[in-house]
Amino acid sequence: MNRKIVVESLLLLVAFIWALNFSVVKFSLEEIDPMSFNAFRFILATGFMYVMLLRSGQKLTVHKGDWPKLIGLGLLGNLTYQCLFIVGISYTFAANAAVMLGTIPVWIAVIGRIFFKQPLNIYTAGGVVAAFTGIYFIMEGSAAGFTLESENVVGDLIILLAASVFGLYTLFSKRMLARYTPIQFTTLMMFTGGTALIIAGIPWMIQLDYAQVSGAAWGGTIYSGLLSIGMAYVIWNYGVSHVGPVRTSTFQNLVPVFGLLFGILLLNEPLSFLQYIGSAFVVGGIVLARKKTRKKASPAK
Repeated sequence: MNRKIVVESLLLLVAFIWALNFSVVKFSLEEIDPMSFNAFRFILATGFMYVMLLRSGQKLTVHKGDWPKLIGLGLLGNLTYQCLFIVGISYTFAANAAVMLGTIPVWIAVIGRIFFKQPLNIYTAGGVVAAFTGIYFIMEGSAAGFTLESENVVGDLIILLAASVFGLYTLFSKRMLARYTPIQFTTLMMFTGGTALIIAGIPWMIQLDYAQVSGAAWGGTIYSGLLSIGMAYVIWNYGVSHVGPVRTSTFQNLVPVFGLLFGILLLNEPLSFLQYIGSAFVVGGIVLARKKTRKKASPAK
C-alpha cells in the first residue's frame, strides 16, 4: 500500500482519537473529579512517553541553561493548560469544548501578531473575525444567553482561556524544538509540567471513592492518557516527518467537527440552532486562520 495513504489514514485516526476524547473525558468526569482524572492520565502518558524515548534510542540530555525554560514551559503547557481544560470541560458540553479548543490556531495567530510581531495575512485576519463571531453565537445560544450565570458560558470561557494558554505555549516552544527532538521535548514536558500536575492531584486522589468508579470511567482514563496524549502524539510527529507539517495540520481541522458530532450523538448534548451556526463560523475561521497566501511568481528576467 502507498506509504502516503497509510500515513494519512493514521492522521485521520488521530483526528478521530482527539475528537472522541472530549466525550470520553466528559463521561469519565461524572465519576472521577477533574484533578484526579488529570493526574491518572498523566501518570499513564508520562510512562508511555518514557518508553517511546527508550525505544527511539534517544538520550534525554538537557543543554546548559535550559532547565528554567523547560520547567516554565512544562508548567504552562501541562499544569496550567490541562487544569484549565479539565475544569472547563466539566462545566460545559463536550461539543462546545471541542469547538472552543479548536481555536488554538486562531489564538496562535492573534498572540503571535500582538507579542511576536508575526505577519497576519488577509485569510488569517478573516479567520480570527469569523472564529470570534462564532464564539459569541455559541455563548449567546446557551439556555441562559451570554451571561456568567450560565455554567456553559463559564465553561466555554475557561476552555477559551486554555486554548489561548496553549497558543502561547506553542509559540514559546518553537525555540526549544530547534534544540530537542519532538520525543525528547515532549518527554521533558511530561517530566516537568506533567509531574507537577500529578503532584497537584494527590490530595484529590487520596479522597477519591475508588469503589464508586466504574470500569468504563477507568477505561476513559486509559483512553485519554495512552491514546489521546501518548500514541496520538507519536503518530502526529510521524505524519510531520513523512507528509510535512502543512498537510499534517489540515487533519486537525477535523477535530472540532468530529468532536461536535460525538458530543451530540454519544452524550445527547442539546445545542441550540444559534450554537450550530456559531460552530460553523468557528470551524470556518479555523480553516481560514491556517490558510497561507500564495507568493506571487517572480517576473521572468
